[in-house]
Amino acid sequence: MTSPLRLGVNIDHVATVREARGGAYPDPLRAAQLAEAAGADGITAHLREDRRHISDADIDGLMAGLSLPLNLEMAATDEMQAIALRHRPHAVCIVPEKREEKTTEGGLDVAQDENRLAHFIAPLRDAGCRVSIFVAADPRQIEAAHRIGAAVVELHTGSYCDAHAEGRTADRDAELIRLREMAAMADALGLEVHAGHGLTYDTVAPVAALPQIVELNIGHFLVGEAIFRGLPEAIAEMRRRMDAARA
Repeated sequence: MTSPLRLGVNIDHVATVREARGGAYPDPLRAAQLAEAAGADGITAHLREDRRHISDADIDGLMAGLSLPLNLEMAATDEMQAIALRHRPHAVCIVPEKREEKTTEGGLDVAQDENRLAHFIAPLRDAGCRVSIFVAADPRQIEAAHRIGAAVVELHTGSYCDAHAEGRTADRDAELIRLREMAAMADALGLEVHAGHGLTYDTVAPVAALPQIVELNIGHFLVGEAIFRGLPEAIAEMRRRMDAARA
């Protein structure tokens, strides 16, 4: 029987809307609580070095006020490691980060930075955090993530979603094959497999159907869709589509 598929809701862009005006509204913690009621299995928040959306106070509030597990996305810096060790969230996902990017543009190059990353994640793992590495669907990166002792790889689905949005059918299908093959490879190595970035109602089903993937992390689309139908219904619809694809 195929394992259940978890939905992690990323609430970063609730904070983006707040930061457009400053102040305290809308509150990411309230969004996280609504997400839980709507069927989310976890909450993801990316504390960026430049604090462009999620703030340190948001992480304090989420750790204190959440019932769901928190997945803290962060760059591999000393500052972020110290924050994660202070809070000890359920999960820590290491992502690449560039100041000039609008959003995370790809996976972490673990193979090029293997020794440093192995030492970076060891204290997080020892503190009880489930360490995830955000990578492209590339065998070199998956093998490197396994060697450094990560528990999880999260496969970057952005190239697949971009190809779909731009009508590049052959590229979309090739990216989906790559995701399928790399999910199977990671699972065979004993890694837990997650996926995310850019997923929408139109693109989620083929990824949700991959049996080795146990968690999808989705945020920007859900926050955007919430403008039109409300956050609980936006999440509930994603949950329905994921479950239908899994079945």
